[in-house]
Amino acid sequence: MLTELAPGDPRLGLTGHAELVPGKVGELPWRLPVRRTRGLIQPRLLERAMMAAGVRLDLETDATAFAWDVAVAAAVSDARPSRPSNARPPAPFDVVVDGSLVARRRIEGRGVLAVEGLANTPKRVQIWLPQLGYTELGQLRLPPGAQVEAAVPRPRWIGYGSSITHCTGADGPTETWPALVAAAHDWDLRCLGFGGECHLDQVVARFIRDCPADLISLCLGANVYGRTTFSARSFVPAVTGFVQTIRDGHPDVPLVVQTPIHYDRGEDVPNAVGVTVADLRELLAEAVDALRDSGYGDIHLIDGRAAFGPADAALLADGLHPNPEGYRLMATRLAPLLGDVATRTVDRVAG
Repeated sequence: MLTELAPGDPRLGLTGHAELVPGKVGELPWRLPVRRTRGLIQPRLLERAMMAAGVRLDLETDATAFAWDVAVAAAVSDARPSRPSNARPPAPFDVVVDGSLVARRRIEGRGVLAVEGLANTPKRVQIWLPQLGYTELGQLRLPPGAQVEAAVPRPRWIGYGSSITHCTGADGPTETWPALVAAAHDWDLRCLGFGGECHLDQVVARFIRDCPADLISLCLGANVYGRTTFSARSFVPAVTGFVQTIRDGHPDVPLVVQTPIHYDRGEDVPNAVGVTVADLRELLAEAVDALRDSGYGDIHLIDGRAAFGPADAALLADGLHPNPEGYRLMATRLAPLLGDVATRTVDRVAG
């Protein structure tokens, strides 16, 4: 008889989500807790949190095959499901065995993610969910007698940001820059990249505060510029208040504030409240200095142009978002920068 496991079975090592919520045909892995806070989450942020960026199974098994009942709906670009003309096709699933990508499958609607021909020896299997689209999870079926248990814990990294952290335009869920950085360091990623919705919402700060973490990074400014969320007067207090909330739960965890990557059309062009992207970088540096001066330690600043600068503009897909090659380039540059910050934490966890 096949071994059948429900999405919430702890042996599957489902990670990167906040909670499972019943959907139409399965369980939706939401990236923010919604059972008690749905009414407190802005609708556009709520829609992005329903996308499973960074969510994956992470397990150890000797199974030679598996079949997973799933359903994936297309994403709606403007967060209004009543307008299907704006729908974007979902991203694929990625299957990784002992660090190597062995399968990439795109499913739209109800289907079965099936992989066969795996070695009959113990191995680590990760099944990454689409970072674009809305994924519902059903039963995972393994061959009779297969052994399965959640993978051993890894150092935990929380990455918060905008669409440039969400990476819906990456070739697959393992090729977003956060996933690539996590793979380079063998970190347990919790991706809180929300396309268009990085506005320092307190519901996000409180969630980060309450999640286990060994490293926290905040990529800030892109949506603030585009949506004129804050003025020069209000941005620094918003950033420092967001970080203070996080520090209530993580007083000693290394925390990185990353400024915006290069943006041709906004570097020196004031938005509707008179702020440029260059201004936002200076204001973020001011916020980090203020936090340090107020006694908040282990806070680090990374200039986003070190990850993606003016010389890389040809790798922008639309003038704002990196293309797949651009996301891979960001990962190669950010992996050592974030690794340097996290070294002390990683050593503590490993010990």
